[in-house]
Amino acid sequence: MTVTLQLTPEEQAMLEGAEGPGVQKAMEIVVTLGRIYGAVDLVPVRHVQIAGVSYKNLGEAGVAFLHAWAESGARVRVPTTLNPAGMELDRWQAMGIDPAFAQAQMKAVQAFMKMGITPTMSCTPYLFPPYAPHGGDHLAWAESSAVAWANSVVGAYTNREGGPSALAAAIVGRTARYGYHLPEYRRATHVVEVRCPVRTIADFGALSYMVGKRVGAGVPWFADLAAWLPPLPEDLTQGGAAGDRLKTLGAGLAAYGAVALYHVAGYTPEARDLGERLILPQASRVIIDSLDEGYQVMDADPEVTEIDLVTIGCPHASLSELRYIAQQLQGKNLATRLWVTTGRMTRERAQKEGLVAIIEAAGGEVVADTCAVVAPVRSLGIRTMATNAGKMANYAPMHSHVKMRYGDIDQCLDAAITGRWREKSSVISDR
Repeated sequence: MTVTLQLTPEEQAMLEGAEGPGVQKAMEIVVTLGRIYGAVDLVPVRHVQIAGVSYKNLGEAGVAFLHAWAESGARVRVPTTLNPAGMELDRWQAMGIDPAFAQAQMKAVQAFMKMGITPTMSCTPYLFPPYAPHGGDHLAWAESSAVAWANSVVGAYTNREGGPSALAAAIVGRTARYGYHLPEYRRATHVVEVRCPVRTIADFGALSYMVGKRVGAGVPWFADLAAWLPPLPEDLTQGGAAGDRLKTLGAGLAAYGAVALYHVAGYTPEARDLGERLILPQASRVIIDSLDEGYQVMDADPEVTEIDLVTIGCPHASLSELRYIAQQLQGKNLATRLWVTTGRMTRERAQKEGLVAIIEAAGGEVVADTCAVVAPVRSLGIRTMATNAGKMANYAPMHSHVKMRYGDIDQCLDAAITGRWREKSSVISDR
């Protein structure tokens, strides 16, 4: 049966060019996607998150495309924020970024800003109170880790948009109603039984690799993972022990598979409300009885002991992670570079608590606007990295051509203090 996409008179007028060529181009993209995926109508969105911001990814052609769209009169009509850029905007010189790269990056950001987009430069808009989504909100988010968070932890509705389609949705204030905007596509395709301890953020990252590889673009239902999660805090914008674990879980599921939604039995909103009715009758079963496979893949270069850069914050670090790092580094002196990458809004909150001063006094950097995946780290002389972030362990070797060590946050901070990677201590981190 052929489905016809129904447009309101206002939407039809935008498609016909009544609001100018910039809006018309955006509506053409949204409508074309709607027709491809069999949408019946468009749905208004509350917020848009745009990915593909770093010049490292955009290149000259991407920057020219953005400027042409901005010059055509396109302006966003809903709150819209940006993913990380390739550098910290205010102190790229101190980071050692090449001026030619910096100039091109700023040109891209200026095009986004001309269209009315807020330059948050973070992959975690859900940690910022003005943009944190609520259950039932329709969004158009392009950042895969944020999509997993919004759908799963909050119970909002968003597909995994591409960079241009998210920008188009922001310009027209709508996206096509298909996929995860519909209840029937939010049911679980796989039931996952976790039969081993999952204690730390790094453990959740290793789990994300193992499940992501097995379920692909499916919707996993974690039958017993709540046993390894403390209660979610009322204020999710601070992260917290549970939020930090789920942040890395969703990021890894999206990176190693293509998961945009997962459920944790008795824990995440839809799983609490609907229970096992969310599980499809034909759902496959996945059993995880060890995390060894995940660690072996993510700790990709076990021969490496000397570390050039320790990086924490992929997705961007939360306020609770910054508190833990500051506590562990109080009075210490680092032997190698440490980047704690985070959103500018989170860093401002951390500065007020004195956390940034403690980390910087030890020799670390609290870096906003960027991360070690989208920054040109090879040009900074970085060849070996250590992280506790599953997504970073996946992307940095490919995108930045570095050798990678992976482990819990205490191992990472020990490497920053000593300059060397040491095997996991007998003390198990609770992070």
